[in-house]
Amino acid sequence: MAKLAKVGGKEPKTMRAVNLGDLKNNLSRYLSAVRRGEELVVRDRNKPIARIIPFAEGEPDESELEELVSLGLARPPRTKDPLPKSFWSEPLPETDADLVHLIREDRDAG
Repeated sequence: MAKLAKVGGKEPKTMRAVNLGDLKNNLSRYLSAVRRGEELVVRDRNKPIARIIPFAEGEPDESELEELVSLGLARPPRTKDPLPKSFWSEPLPETDADLVHLIREDRDAG
């Protein structure tokens, strides 16, 4: 087991190498270690093939969006915050259209 260097004043985490067969046989134990902050390097015949790392606290799970993007059903955002802050404080536009009717019409058409 190797200790990682301190980064940005944070405590170092431990990294453990595990062979694929051992990982399969003891998956729950290794995932518990990941939950405690450890990182795993997965090896197949002593060759590194993957790394399992814990999510950072508060890190969003974007796997659903990534799956939709890979299927061509969504596009990733162009910027980290695509809407300007003023968007949330602007008044709503006024309209005489019956929005409920338009939504139902659109839903029923397709």
